[in-house]
Amino acid sequence: MSNKRSRTLAERIRENFDELTRAEHQLADIILENYPVSAMGSITTLANASRVSTPTVARMARKLGFSGFPAMQIALREELEATISNPIAKHERFAESAPDTHILNRFAEAALENMRQSLKRIDPKTFDSVAALLSNSENDVYVAGGRITHTIAQYFFTHMQVIRKGMNLIDSGSSTWPHFVLNMNEGDVLVAFDIRRYERDLLRLAEMATARGVTLVLFTDQWGSPAARHARHVFNLRIEVPSAWDSSVVTLFLVEALLAAVQTNTWGETRDRVKSLEELFDKTKLFRKFS
Repeated sequence: MSNKRSRTLAERIRENFDELTRAEHQLADIILENYPVSAMGSITTLANASRVSTPTVARMARKLGFSGFPAMQIALREELEATISNPIAKHERFAESAPDTHILNRFAEAALENMRQSLKRIDPKTFDSVAALLSNSENDVYVAGGRITHTIAQYFFTHMQVIRKGMNLIDSGSSTWPHFVLNMNEGDVLVAFDIRRYERDLLRLAEMATARGVTLVLFTDQWGSPAARHARHVFNLRIEVPSAWDSSVVTLFLVEALLAAVQTNTWGETRDRVKSLEELFDKTKLFRKFS
């Protein structure tokens, strides 16, 4: 699959946003506001919702690399199908076109391509802004993930808990989430992980948290979780590999890069915390010592 074809409509819009006209900006904003549902109707429906003409819709579709609006919608339907694919469907899709090479090589190439494509789309300014948010210990940070991504959320939380105070890991069961939201204050940060087969509970958590003035930082995939409409900072990362399950390689890479950045920003405080933690480990005899 070529890079051009593998790009989502949302990615194409973001990449070409500066080249769009004022009317096309209106159209792009409407498409991204409730992506991808907002662009699934007829060309007339989309034009009316955006308060632009139908020729504007067709023109922007061509500007984004499609032959016209119908081709753009076909690509969008394929995206939507991909986002709701279950593990069996994903496995069958890859199995049909799998080359006759070892799975190690195929998986490695897919993971490396995910890394390359994701890095192209990560804005260093966004990365630095998120690192600065997480470095500010005056505000609390809450971390949440879904059925699978909760393990990444826990990994991120465990390291951040060493680096700074005010860290909170939200339980994976949504029945306890209102208790966490109750303690959230304006200026706090919610770091959420949500990839395809997006979880309704995470969307509700994002809505409740941001309604209280909490800043949402979202780790999601190339299609984008519905929670993205509530986020101030979004990382759209590539996740597809030749497997029934999605890959967390790029997500974990970005998490570890952020941990390194926050640690660097707060090293004076972090060093003291690490020293105190090591003393506590010695008292509990958690780790084996070699003399």
